[in-house]
Amino acid sequence: MNALDIKNVSVTLGGSAVLDDISMHVAKGEFVSILGPSGAGKSTIFRLLTGAVQHGCGTITCNGLPLSATRQAFGFMPQRDALMPWRRIIDNLTLGLEVQGIRRKEARAQVSPLLAEFGLEGFARHYPAQLSGGMRQRAALLRTIAQNRPVQLLDEPFGALDALTRTHMQAWFEKRWRAARWTTLLVTHDVREAVALSDRIYVLSRRPACVIAQVHVSAPRPRLGHPVSAEAHAIEAQLLEILLNQTGETL
Repeated sequence: MNALDIKNVSVTLGGSAVLDDISMHVAKGEFVSILGPSGAGKSTIFRLLTGAVQHGCGTITCNGLPLSATRQAFGFMPQRDALMPWRRIIDNLTLGLEVQGIRRKEARAQVSPLLAEFGLEGFARHYPAQLSGGMRQRAALLRTIAQNRPVQLLDEPFGALDALTRTHMQAWFEKRWRAARWTTLLVTHDVREAVALSDRIYVLSRRPACVIAQVHVSAPRPRLGHPVSAEAHAIEAQLLEILLNQTGETL
């Protein structure tokens, strides 16, 4: 049984087709990425899973249960860290647990042991403005993971960072993921990021989006902080060619 199954799903918004007969799955403990042209509807898939939009046809199940019965199945990390500037870091980290009805004292007790693992030890009483961009992203990820949802949805979580910080964060995240094996679905526009982090990659067409390719990445981990393998280079080239064909450009 897969952690997430999306089968033959279509979405129409404002009279315009956005997703067309999309099918994809994520196995438990698997890292899957979604690539596609800008505006293809990648983030719409996350809006669909979190209940912000409805699908017109097809089925979605999480651990075998219909999506309607599993609204609490997803931890969601948006593109920006979305930390509340008036709350200290510890109280930003507990926000998702508090929304679930857990008392703040208990939520803090659950989150505090994770601070060191996420590189935030000693910063619990700081405000978001006092942290670097990378630290804020780590805090946002910890807030997502702390909710202990079956599937983590990451919507371009490192896209707003500068290139050096983004590279450090990707390497840090891969190390954390290899230790914990969170079931993860990542939306990204970064081909190299997708190849570095993923077990499998789905490629979407232009809107209305359909799946035009599924690529397995079998290169050994860790892939970051090491010379890029010939296999990874070949996969990157393959993905770039697929994406460029969608825009009418060539390598």
